[in-house]
Amino acid sequence: MEVLRRSSVFAAEVMEVFDRSPTDKELVSQAKALCRDYINSRLIRAGVSWSKPDYNAPVPGGKLAEVSTILLRLGDELEYIRPNVYRNIARQLNISLHSETVVTDAFLAVAAQIFTAGITWGKVVSLYAVAAGLAVDCVRHAQPAMVHTIVDCLGEFVRKTLVTWLKRRGGWADITKCVVNTDPSLRSHWLVAAVCSFGHFLKAVFFVLLPER
Repeated sequence: MEVLRRSSVFAAEVMEVFDRSPTDKELVSQAKALCRDYINSRLIRAGVSWSKPDYNAPVPGGKLAEVSTILLRLGDELEYIRPNVYRNIARQLNISLHSETVVTDAFLAVAAQIFTAGITWGKVVSLYAVAAGLAVDCVRHAQPAMVHTIVDCLGEFVRKTLVTWLKRRGGWADITKCVVNTDPSLRSHWLVAAVCSFGHFLKAVFFVLLPER
């Protein structure tokens, strides 16, 4: 079973761009690499039976690895606040996972709803949590090829919606500034805001998709 493929050359190129101002294309490549790592982590955590991904993880100690670690850590925070929000995404949206068009349209609709009122790092983390939750659903329902579709879809959304915002902040490494307190008893307000209205996003997307089902 083929899942989450990434070449070592690509991984090296993704790492290099942290040493200078990244281009739009590089920011999208980084977004997809981070998405693969995020999904890989969530699939392993969910105990889903699947083939080991054939791609190189970020080099330990590198900047991309640091960004990936923080992204996952903040995703953990979101799921801690609302443990059921980012699970069973397909069931919440009432969609079939057998159609690439349905999965793509649903993911993009949720993404658009998340960022309706602006862009924050909390919402970016939420986007990755949705992608991973949907990927877990796909693998569980014997649709592992859809994982590639979700990764590509997230990359396309980043290209169209988030690249300008990311460039103003110097790239993905800016997310490291979000972690300023390691006390697990203190939950970041921006993460709470990102998750509290997510249920409304799902309801809104459900009604958008309803006529097509």
